[in-house]
Amino acid sequence: MPFQSWRLAPLESRSRTKDFGREQLTLLRKLFPKPEWRQSVVDYIRAEARPVDKFGHQPRLYALASQIGKGMEFDDDVLFASAWMHDLGVFVGHRPADPAELARWDHVPYTIARTRELLLAWGFPPAKLDAVASAIASHQVHNDPIETEAILLRDADILEQLGAVGALRAIAKVGRDSRYPTFSSVVPVLQNAVDYLPPKLRLRSARLLAAERVQQLVSFIAAIHAEAGQLLH
Repeated sequence: MPFQSWRLAPLESRSRTKDFGREQLTLLRKLFPKPEWRQSVVDYIRAEARPVDKFGHQPRLYALASQIGKGMEFDDDVLFASAWMHDLGVFVGHRPADPAELARWDHVPYTIARTRELLLAWGFPPAKLDAVASAIASHQVHNDPIETEAILLRDADILEQLGAVGALRAIAKVGRDSRYPTFSSVVPVLQNAVDYLPPKLRLRSARLLAAERVQQLVSFIAAIHAEAGQLLH
């Protein structure tokens, strides 16, 4: 099954750069300065993230993981690389185009394999590749990570499914994901996030951040029911 090949051309040469804006690119470069491999990661994910709204998840995830890990000892190279690369296999052009194959698709093995190749090409420390792979392998809710970087990544990924951002990410799938053809089909996803995800958080710092996000999501769901009742489609 062919996948879109990766490219390392500078962002300025990419046709989609104009959609992001020069000011945002400048900000990202200030937030994520040298080593050079970090800029290569940002540039690549910016170019490959499709649908394009998926790009915001990566910088938010790294920022959240860094926030909840404040005061803890962890390898920032591993956290940065895993946070930015962890969803590569869900992007259009990297995942299967055939609906039946997509329904069976486990993006994690593909993501880990491509991440190893890409990071090596960009000059990432080879000795840290296994730690990046481990963090990516255990970043989902059902996983039980061991390493600190993996725990931070998983907790941050759970937080990204809560609050206003969690609502936006879920609603964005309506009409473009075959699982969610209508608004009413995505409301259970939001409710499940409220009921199921908070107890899965491992770190106290993450649970503290989750409290407000859960309340925001609860209020949003209640507003949907109050305004639409049985008429939400």
